[in-house]
Amino acid sequence: MTTQQKVNLLGLSRPQMEEFFLNMGEKKFRAQQVLKWIHHHQADSFEQMTDVGKALRQKLSEVAEIRGPEVAHESISRDGTRKWVFELSGGGSVETVFIPDGRRGTLCVSSQVGCAVDCSFCSTGKQGFQRDMTSAEIIGQVWQASRAFGPRRNLGEHPITNVVMMGMGEPMLNYDNVLTAMRIMKDDLGYGIGKKRITLSTSGVIPKMDQLSQDLDVALAVSLHAPNDELRNELVPLNRKYPLKELMAACKRYSDNITHRHNTITMEYVMLRDVNDKPEHARQLVKLLNGIPVKVNLIPFNPFPHAGYERSRKSDILEFHKYLNDNGLLTTVRTTRGDDIDAACGQLVGQVQDRTRRSERWKQSIFHRSEQKTDNNTAQA
Repeated sequence: MTTQQKVNLLGLSRPQMEEFFLNMGEKKFRAQQVLKWIHHHQADSFEQMTDVGKALRQKLSEVAEIRGPEVAHESISRDGTRKWVFELSGGGSVETVFIPDGRRGTLCVSSQVGCAVDCSFCSTGKQGFQRDMTSAEIIGQVWQASRAFGPRRNLGEHPITNVVMMGMGEPMLNYDNVLTAMRIMKDDLGYGIGKKRITLSTSGVIPKMDQLSQDLDVALAVSLHAPNDELRNELVPLNRKYPLKELMAACKRYSDNITHRHNTITMEYVMLRDVNDKPEHARQLVKLLNGIPVKVNLIPFNPFPHAGYERSRKSDILEFHKYLNDNGLLTTVRTTRGDDIDAACGQLVGQVQDRTRRSERWKQSIFHRSEQKTDNNTAQA
């Protein structure tokens, strides 16, 4: 006889939570109570829910749980950036980064353990793909980060003001779980984060871009990184399946579908020395993005071991930036944050790999000592 697996309420949106209670024979309003306890008061047990009857709390403890990812390591940068390494009960580790900037605090959230897209300049892609994260594991990063900052006094006062789905993984390849997590982020019973303050970044999974424009109102960012197919095929292998002409058409559709809302798409462009930072690349980029409401975010490359790329010269970045702005593209240069703790863009997975390597070395050391002991005992016999 197998024990029924408990439902992790951390990963349920409001409609899903209401359905859960209706299936238990309870009233729908119980969902509102429990959502507030989990996401506003950061409760991790049903005993903390003082306005829920004792009998229901007991009933919940038998069929459900509130279980977030475990904090395995936390680093704080000299610039205030914080990075957590989370170990997941389903296996694997991911990293989550909080970037403070005045009254704005942005949490960079992961969606997969590893990544299958394998962009050539990204450390995460070198880890390979292990699995999708559940909705509880995705929203659990926000929950754990919120707990690190202490109880919430109200929706308007909290260090986490923005969330970007730009951590480990390609969010569009784990669409359903990411969608549920973002709905919880937006919900006033969850984290009450405004639609313009949640951004999903994709390398260009076109069918899911079209679907997102119908399913949820959030900001979109596209990992572009090259202005022509030949170069993008090298930097972003997904381009071979969804080339630039099709991707730009999808961006135009996305913008048109949300024209009554916030419809500017962010184009992310990592600056790689002598690879994609030349004047001809800037000219090609202006032509490529013509007619699409975009802003361009130039990202100085953040090095990692054996990357094979270097950061563009500062003078080249400034010239590239000036050309785009002078030709009608609103362009910014991203400030590098958290690079001293490997928390900068493109560096995520360093801590995970280091921990894995240390663990493997420890196991090998134990095995080696065990073999030596066996050999010594055999020799003495």
